[in-house]
Amino acid sequence: MSEVRSYRDLLVWQRAMDLALGIYALSRSFPDSERFAMVSQLRRAAVSVPSNIAEGHARSSTRDFLRFLSIASGSLAELETQLILAHRLDYLDQDRLDSTLVLAGETGRMIRGLQTSLASRIAAAP
Repeated sequence: MSEVRSYRDLLVWQRAMDLALGIYALSRSFPDSERFAMVSQLRRAAVSVPSNIAEGHARSSTRDFLRFLSIASGSLAELETQLILAHRLDYLDQDRLDSTLVLAGETGRMIRGLQTSLASRIAAAP
């Protein structure tokens, strides 16, 4: 395993960035009437995930990092909810929904794994 020198080295950040790029691509096909509503909300939530991972990593404490990972996890849940709503509104077909939710789920598992690892580190500290 290579050394993590920057948040950019974190696989979870890389995966979250892939998810954000995917959200930008799929939301381009949404109706123009949603540009300032759902498209904007989807994109903000998608950008929030890697942004909070990066900000948490840059903080001075493990507890702070955990707090920002929790925020990233909340943004991910918000994003998943918006994707399901977009599908129900027929802005997104089932295949695109499924593939995006798979990537979101993988990102969420990675966030939870990092949270578990960091919490263990805190618990083991003297």
